[in-house]
Amino acid sequence: MNKKAILLIAVFLSIPMFSQENLKEVKITKKQKGIQKSYTVTGNTTIITSKELLKAACCNLAESFETNPSIDVNFTDALTGTKQIKMLGLTSPYLMITEENVPSVRGASQAYGLSFTPGTWVESIQITKGAGSVVNGYESISGQINTELIKPINDIPFFLNAYGSTDSRFELNTHFNTKLSDKWSSSLFLHGNARVSKMDKNKDGFLDNPLAKQINVLNRYQYYDEEKGLVSFINFRYMNDKKQTGQLDFNPNKDKGTTNFWGSEINTERLDISTKTGYVFKDMPYQSIGFQNAFNIHDQNSYFGLNQYNIKQSSYYSNLIFNSIISNTMNKFATGLNFTYDKYQEFVNINDYSRADTSIGAFFEYTYDNADNFSLILGSRIDNHNRLGTFVTPRLHARYNPWDKAVLRFSAGRGKRSADIFAENQQLFASSRTFDILDSNGKIYGLNPEIAWNYGISFAQKFSLFGKSADVGFDFYRTDFQNQAVVDLMQSPQQVLIYNLKGKSIANTMQFEFNYELAQHFNLRSAYKFYDVNTDYLSGKYQNPLQAKHRFFGNLEYATHIGEKGKQWKFDYTFNWIGQQQLPNTMSNPVNDRLPEFSKSYSVMNAQITRTFSSTFEMYVGGENIANYKQDKAILGSENPFGPNFDASIVYAPVFGQMYYAGLRFKIK
Repeated sequence: MNKKAILLIAVFLSIPMFSQENLKEVKITKKQKGIQKSYTVTGNTTIITSKELLKAACCNLAESFETNPSIDVNFTDALTGTKQIKMLGLTSPYLMITEENVPSVRGASQAYGLSFTPGTWVESIQITKGAGSVVNGYESISGQINTELIKPINDIPFFLNAYGSTDSRFELNTHFNTKLSDKWSSSLFLHGNARVSKMDKNKDGFLDNPLAKQINVLNRYQYYDEEKGLVSFINFRYMNDKKQTGQLDFNPNKDKGTTNFWGSEINTERLDISTKTGYVFKDMPYQSIGFQNAFNIHDQNSYFGLNQYNIKQSSYYSNLIFNSIISNTMNKFATGLNFTYDKYQEFVNINDYSRADTSIGAFFEYTYDNADNFSLILGSRIDNHNRLGTFVTPRLHARYNPWDKAVLRFSAGRGKRSADIFAENQQLFASSRTFDILDSNGKIYGLNPEIAWNYGISFAQKFSLFGKSADVGFDFYRTDFQNQAVVDLMQSPQQVLIYNLKGKSIANTMQFEFNYELAQHFNLRSAYKFYDVNTDYLSGKYQNPLQAKHRFFGNLEYATHIGEKGKQWKFDYTFNWIGQQQLPNTMSNPVNDRLPEFSKSYSVMNAQITRTFSSTFEMYVGGENIANYKQDKAILGSENPFGPNFDASIVYAPVFGQMYYAGLRFKIK
């Protein structure tokens, strides 16, 4: 018996016994933070809890990062209203985005995939900066975002969320949960949203946001047998998403494929089936095995004016993981095999880019943790891909606690990926640019695969300031591309040049964070971010377009004491200041269709008020971009959309202006 156990028994035996009538109830409560950071986890990981997700509308996963300083949220174009996320100065394709550790947003779903997961389905989001774990694959370069969905075993019998906004967007979410037996539970998630009215606040003749309809259904089953150490999930999911955008007078029944009016439709149908099984060995609780399988079909049919883009991706993913220890629990390891198959049927106008990709890999990850002040994760994997070849991926993460309530972390790793150049840059179809691929010797669109190294160091410290809790954090990361599929918008406003990197491409990012409890239930969260992200293009070295060099983030949250029957007020305010951004080259356009070399800096403010009436019912109202900042000229050549200067892809600021919303949440527990 160890000393801690003896001490615990001794303390327990020294407590005097009281009769029941003399014992008064004592409640000990601890307020859960919306964003959680651990000082003992090896990786630089932030957890966004469901509490944090309720601080904004969070209609879908793409909109779930507004109150988090680690992720930057941007619009991709002036037509679809789609939000794109960036981390460490790089766009989402350089992130590994997983759903319960199964790759989810990749390939054909890169442009719109984050909008296909409703926010109410999400239990938590884990954000890891730097190269991710080798267990999940080789593609992660700047980090990993993993979404955990609500588990059937923990879900409530019924949940309802209704939402409406001044941009004519309406949404309804309902969750049903039932316990099928003592070991089986099931949840049914139903989601529907629609935008039903045409709006053109900036009077350029184009819709500010698309007309849209989405139906999304998820049925989950969970099996849990604690005695046998067995847990299993089975998921069935279907989604249908339709978007229409373009000129106000565009009618797809009459104008599709003509030059009467410029318009676009993006219709996506998706089917997902996945299973996960985990088993913990009864006589060896430190040893376990897991098996993940996922099959999905993503079918997108779309056109942008006269540009046609259709892509269908059929994928299968399988991962077998075995966890155990070496000698003692300070030395752990995970090893296994995974297999990925992707069949692409991709057509850009009359060009057929269809292909099939297969990869099989093996990984080994060793973890040392002295259960005190130091831990280390050293991993490597070897993969064989029919287009990328055979290659090794090393990753390293280390943590050291130099003193109390402080943590120092370091990470380094290599990532490799094939760029889906059309799926990832669909916003460029909403222009008169021609796509020109300059290389032809590679095996993916004529290009060679992207390779990058990522290195990072971070420090965090908790302390007390004027009797209130505070913490600071600092991190610096560098991504160095050995090869990159460069999408060059700096040569000509009428072209998209795509080629493998000829010089250097780097992303140096620095973030300083300060969080402080101003008063009880009143908290400040702030961050300054610096990005030095530049690439050697054919025409010279430039800061990457539409990437601000300086950003500032601030968030204030206040909640009243929980009153009788759970009544409470919650207030949330978020401020983002975005510095000037390098804009694509438009200097050869006529004067009216030119943009300056750099955009103006601007700020965006969002706020939300939530009133909880009971433990089962609450209402909320909020606003986005409440200062009403709008980009001066969102669409170049809007008066002649079939002319040579039309471009709706250069968006660096909000297009719509102010937007207000309201909603309610109802639960049956």
